[in-house]
Amino acid sequence: MSNISSNTASIALGGTARSPEDVAVLHDLGLDFAEVSLKDMSNFAKSISGFVEMRSKTNLFYLCHGPNEGDPNDTAYLKEHYLPSILEILDIMPKLDMSLLTLHLWVDHRFVKAPVIDLKIDLLREIIDTARERKITICLENLSENCKDLAKIFKQLSELHLSLDVGHAKLLRPKTTAFDLITAYSHKIKHLHLHDNIGGNSVDDDLHLTVGDGNVDFYGILGALKEAGYKGTATLELKPEEIKRCLAFVRELLW
Repeated sequence: MSNISSNTASIALGGTARSPEDVAVLHDLGLDFAEVSLKDMSNFAKSISGFVEMRSKTNLFYLCHGPNEGDPNDTAYLKEHYLPSILEILDIMPKLDMSLLTLHLWVDHRFVKAPVIDLKIDLLREIIDTARERKITICLENLSENCKDLAKIFKQLSELHLSLDVGHAKLLRPKTTAFDLITAYSHKIKHLHLHDNIGGNSVDDDLHLTVGDGNVDFYGILGALKEAGYKGTATLELKPEEIKRCLAFVRELLW
């Protein structure tokens, strides 16, 4: 990724930005990039000029986080609403020099029907084909999936990559899946999401706590990533004031 810091021995660190004002705060905190969260396309469309202006002022580069998929088994919504919104995002991303898009598409076989997973593979194929023309990397974010859940998808979609969410890896499982995912797919991991929680058996347990306020094994997980040679990007998926509270600790972990 051409925008990443020339210090390739380190991981480029950024934060979630929901507005151009957030980008200014992330810059003041000394971060490398902003991951722009596109939850509501209508509101984002009104803010594009602000994001363009802030990028010029701060020299931060941007990554992109797509919207949630809604009901993970609703095929009509996926085809008629989710896919068009992603294709619209891919049209917008070049205006902000964004080169990586992280997508939410749940493919855990315990919760998502097999025919729906097949549909999601087809949608991802169309998304990847469009992204290729714009030189955009597509990353699937793990929600509660294990290696087996992802194997079929990565086998069929060689250009698809993984955004490893270390908080999600601890949910709806007896233990974190992060270590197994790193072992199996270190070559696929292009991006990280960092936030904390205390585990749990519900999507409501995805607390997005400040790093260090839960019991995610950041030392072990980030150590395993370093051993695997990871040198990509990492987003603190927190509010700006929460990032400020844990930033020194996170930098210690990463470097």
